[in-house]
Amino acid sequence: MRTRAEEAASVLPPLLVQAQQLAGAVLLGEHGRRRAGVGDDFWQYRPVQQGDSSRMIDHRRSARGDLQFVREREWQIAQTVHLWVDQGQSMRFASGPKWPQKIDRARLLGLAMAVLMVRGGERVGLTGGLLPPRRGNMQILRMAEHFTGAEDDTPYAPPEHRALIPHARALFLSDFLGPFEELEIALGKAADRGLRGVLMQVLDPSEEMFPFAGPTRFEGPGDGVVHETLKASALRDRYLDRLAERRDALEQLCRAAGWTFGIHHTQDSAQAGLLWLYHALERRA
Repeated sequence: MRTRAEEAASVLPPLLVQAQQLAGAVLLGEHGRRRAGVGDDFWQYRPVQQGDSSRMIDHRRSARGDLQFVREREWQIAQTVHLWVDQGQSMRFASGPKWPQKIDRARLLGLAMAVLMVRGGERVGLTGGLLPPRRGNMQILRMAEHFTGAEDDTPYAPPEHRALIPHARALFLSDFLGPFEELEIALGKAADRGLRGVLMQVLDPSEEMFPFAGPTRFEGPGDGVVHETLKASALRDRYLDRLAERRDALEQLCRAAGWTFGIHHTQDSAQAGLLWLYHALERRA
């Protein structure tokens, strides 16, 4: 039996193993929305999505036309979490071998949050309809496989905001250094649908402190801009001002949408970031 268990574990994506270990370090309290029975109020009908089982179909409503519909109840909406992790080129940055790339930390935190949510009885999925929200360990495995194989060649990936279920919750993980207008559109549409959620900005320590001095070559993500300078320290104040402006804009956008904003640096422990995310997302319930 032990041999079979070790063989089964060996085929799991390393990211999933790390996420499960990280989630296991977080003590889950009582989950306030877990209810017995199916007597909760009707919420809405929605078209069948990929990943829905046949037993979820409301045949009486579907018989009125050519489309099939699922009957959703209010408690199902409250227990749904959408996840978006930035896969763009800007996230593939690490200032040194001591720190992970931003994308690796964001994927780990996102998947660990999904593990916690599923353990709490919630449905978790990816934005954009790639993986519709579902419960169970198989959904976690699908998400791990997606993150392990997903690549995006764009310098700054825009937030995906399609297929958001009204009045659910959401978690966006990114450096949020790309075009601000795309993020405004995404959060605007989420707020219009009654979603509440959390934005976590994931940054490398060098992006926060700008420790550069002397001759330095700066390269943008992908095929981005290249800038060379003989005195990098002269750029520090202007850079930090721009970073502060972006952070203020992110905080104001979150306040307007009813979301929570947080910052995580890759030199900090992943466990600290996960704990903050868990409590922040619970406050958005």
